[in-house]
Amino acid sequence: MIDQLKEIQQAFTTAAAQAQTAEQIEALRVEFLGRKAGRLNEVLRTVKTLPPEERKTVGAAANAVRLEIEEKLETFLRAAQSSGASDVPAQDLTLPGLPPRMGHVHPLTQVFDELMSIFTSMGFMVYEGPELENDFYNFEALNFPQDHPARDIQDTFFIKTPITRAEKHSFPTDRGWVMRTHTSNMQVRVMEEFQPPLRCIIPGRAFRNEATDASHEFTLYQMEGFIVDTDITIGHLFWTLRELFQQLYKKPVKIRLRPGYFPFTEPSYEVDMSCLFCEQKGCRVCKQTGWLEMGGSGMIHPNVFKAAGYQAGKYTGFAFGMGPMRLAMLKYGIPDIRLFMENDTRFLEQF
Repeated sequence: MIDQLKEIQQAFTTAAAQAQTAEQIEALRVEFLGRKAGRLNEVLRTVKTLPPEERKTVGAAANAVRLEIEEKLETFLRAAQSSGASDVPAQDLTLPGLPPRMGHVHPLTQVFDELMSIFTSMGFMVYEGPELENDFYNFEALNFPQDHPARDIQDTFFIKTPITRAEKHSFPTDRGWVMRTHTSNMQVRVMEEFQPPLRCIIPGRAFRNEATDASHEFTLYQMEGFIVDTDITIGHLFWTLRELFQQLYKKPVKIRLRPGYFPFTEPSYEVDMSCLFCEQKGCRVCKQTGWLEMGGSGMIHPNVFKAAGYQAGKYTGFAFGMGPMRLAMLKYGIPDIRLFMENDTRFLEQF
C-alpha cells in the first residue's frame, strides 16, 4: 500500500505539470482528493482493514501525501491567478469589503421598543425590577388577601432556598420568596422612591405556574404602567389606553372598559379594543364579537397607597397591565405564542 501511495504521488506530479488554469487545477483536486472518487481516498478506505501496526504506518504516509498535494495545489492556483491564466476575475482590493450579515431584532423586542417610545413621549419614566421578589411587594402591598388563588403553589413558583437579600419590609419567612407573577410588584417599590406626580412603566418578565399552549407561557412578558397625582380620573385612563393602541397599530381604534376584579385596583376594568381585522363585523380572531381583550386596568386601590406610605385621600391614580406578546401577535399576525421562545430562524428572519 506504500507503493500505491508513491504511485499516486508520482501521478499527481506528472499531471500537475500539465495544469495551467484554475479549472484544470480544480479538476486535479477532485481526481486525487475528491471525497467520493478521489484516488487518495480510495486507498484510505482500505486502511481500516490493515493490522494495527501497519495501519499506523500507512495512515501517516497517506496524510503526508495529502498535505503535499494540498500545498502544491494551492501554490499552482496562486501562480495561475497571478499570471492571468485563470478564468476567475481579478479582485479589486481597493473596493470596500462586503458588509457583514446582520441579525434580526426579535419581534417581541421591536414591540417593547415601540411601547417604551410611545410612553416616554407621554412623559412616563421606564423602570425595571427584580424577577425574584418577596411576598410583601408581590402580594401583600398589592392588597392580595391571604386566601387569594395567586398565593397557591398551583399558580406561583415559590422559592424554598433561603434568600438573604436585605429588604426594607420584613415579612413572615413561611411565605418567603417567589418568582414574580406580574410586573405590578414594582408599583409600591417605585412609589416608595418617588413622590407624585408620578408616571411610570415597568416592562419585564413574569412567571406563572401553568401549562404551555398556543396562547399561554409559563415565562411571559408584561408591561405595567401607572400614574399617581391629584385628581386623576378614569377619563385619563381611557385616553391613555386609546392613544397607546392607536399609536402602536397606526390606525384609529375604539376601546371599552368592562367591570373586572384585581386586588390592587378599585374599580377594576378589563380593557377591550375594536378588532383590527374585521372592523367589528365579527371574525375568527375576535370570536365574532368585534372586540379584542387587551389587558387589565383600574384606579389604584387606597390600600396600595397606604402600603407605599402615601397620605390617605391625598392622591388618586390608575394602573394598567398588558402582555407585549399578545400585542406583538396582533401587530404581526403571529398565531402561536410559543414561536417567540423557539428561536427558529425561519420565524425570526421574517422580522
